[in-house]
Amino acid sequence: MPAINLRVTAPICAFRRPYAREYLETERVAPPSTIYGFLLSLVGEEDRTRFIGTRLAIAMLSEPKVSTVLRTTWRIKERKTPPGKGANRKPDFQELLTGVEVAVWVADGPLAGRLRLCAGQPGAIARFGGLSLGESRDLVNEICFEPDLTGREGRWLVRDPKGRLPLTLWVDHVGSKGTRWEQFAIQNGSLAAPPAEDPRWITIEPPLAVAKAKPSGRKKRTGGKE
Repeated sequence: MPAINLRVTAPICAFRRPYAREYLETERVAPPSTIYGFLLSLVGEEDRTRFIGTRLAIAMLSEPKVSTVLRTTWRIKERKTPPGKGANRKPDFQELLTGVEVAVWVADGPLAGRLRLCAGQPGAIARFGGLSLGESRDLVNEICFEPDLTGREGRWLVRDPKGRLPLTLWVDHVGSKGTRWEQFAIQNGSLAAPPAEDPRWITIEPPLAVAKAKPSGRKKRTGGKE
């Protein structure tokens, strides 16, 4: 089957740069790890290793505006103090994007199959919570499956070892050791599924140690029954 295509819009969101600290900067384009997490949430999958090897193609359809807000952020400075209390909270400036519109292609495979089920039989998908692009507060406004993008152009993410844009393929939410990066460039172009070997296809792959730890299947229950 051909790749499945989605168009996603979010009125406000942020793609926080992992090493941003005192001033919380945002990427201007959606990182592959963010798009992958969004897709997992959309199909109700809690195990993010389930679809390792998924191939995505991502194109920004808008040029989001950037603004800066002052917000309260949580941090861990005192282990004995509850999260968000005392020294474990402080005001920080954060960049936000407004008017985000992105197109995503998912190559044929298990995740694409779940997305087709979501599009055709949404009642068959069990999920919970708000659907966000980025942080949990950044709720998605609209999802359109197989949109008509005829005549439109976008800013494609292109894998490029010499590219100046480092983005995450996989994020270690506890530290940084398990985070995987790749270099990208931005390329303007028409909106259609790229050819099979095109560098616009991005493979979701965690570091080798994470991939090896992926569960091999369902465990047998006591008594030998599945």
